[in-house]
Amino acid sequence: MSFVAIKASLISITTIFLIHVGPTLASKPHHITFRSHNLYPEAVAWDPSAQHFLLGSLHQRSIAAVSDAGVVETLISDPSLPPNSTILGIAVDSLHSRLVVVVHTFEPLPPFNALASYDLRSRSRLFLAELDSEISGERQIANDVTVDFKGNAYVTNSAGNFIWKVNMQGEPSIFSRSPAFTAYPVDRDAPYSFCGLNGIAYVSKGYFLVVQTNTGKMFKVDGEDGTARLVILPEDLTLADGIAVRRDGVVVVVSQHKAWFLRSDDSWGQGVVYDKTALDIEGFSTSVTVGGEDRVYVLYGHVLEGMMGNGEREMFRIEEIRADSESGEENVWVFVLVGLGLAYFLFWRFQMAQLAKNMNKKRA
Repeated sequence: MSFVAIKASLISITTIFLIHVGPTLASKPHHITFRSHNLYPEAVAWDPSAQHFLLGSLHQRSIAAVSDAGVVETLISDPSLPPNSTILGIAVDSLHSRLVVVVHTFEPLPPFNALASYDLRSRSRLFLAELDSEISGERQIANDVTVDFKGNAYVTNSAGNFIWKVNMQGEPSIFSRSPAFTAYPVDRDAPYSFCGLNGIAYVSKGYFLVVQTNTGKMFKVDGEDGTARLVILPEDLTLADGIAVRRDGVVVVVSQHKAWFLRSDDSWGQGVVYDKTALDIEGFSTSVTVGGEDRVYVLYGHVLEGMMGNGEREMFRIEEIRADSESGEENVWVFVLVGLGLAYFLFWRFQMAQLAKNMNKKRA
């Protein structure tokens, strides 16, 4: 290979690495601090079309949009919802350009559970599907929501340990009441023992992953018939709350205390926890989402403070989290880039020396 060809190859390789890998390596975790009086958001979702985050609220009947720079806008306000109702779950249905949100009222308010759907273009409400609030005499808790590629929404019931389904027309039904959801013991003296099924995520292969707060278990739920089975993990995901799935198949689960990064090689018959990240306990993370460039973000909504009514808070946070092991892999690429740069520099010096030598010969 000629010197010119070698030089061209080195330049091409270095350019490719700098374009595709360089920006990721150079970036730091993205932190967004935003101001919204008494918002106390419990749920967060990413809208890829508008490139902003969407947040619910413990006390406000509205959906807020937050930009990368922390600019807050009221995207949807729905005063027809019951006063002081809470938005507990949010999901963006990108294929149908709509938003679905879970509406719930806590005691001492009258029981109310519903799924509301809003058009993201007009911001008008498409439907409000009320979900059964009294089943077996117990007060139910509609919690998190996800959507499949057909636009069907799936809502977890944390008190009843089952999953509702709401179709595109706003017609609700019970999708899964699997015995697996009640097969594992619950310590009734432990915190949040009342909270069963919680975070839910749809996987494009046609199934759901759902976590259970009071047992720390994860279940794989068939998208056709709702049958569920336990995902075998090396440890319980204690007080698991939110769940999100990255495009590369990595699943991230958050609790108040930590985030787990999980992988599976068999479509979630079993999985491994390949990393954990400590979270800000005071911020009380309840939700996680995958934003732009497949970055994972956790919401610090201070919801426990909001539920206790202990303060008037202005500032909240959305923060990117990363697995330490993946940061290590990025460091390897840093060394690769440095090596390529050094090789190119040495080759350039060699070329310059050869050029000077040839010019000296011609003068002689």
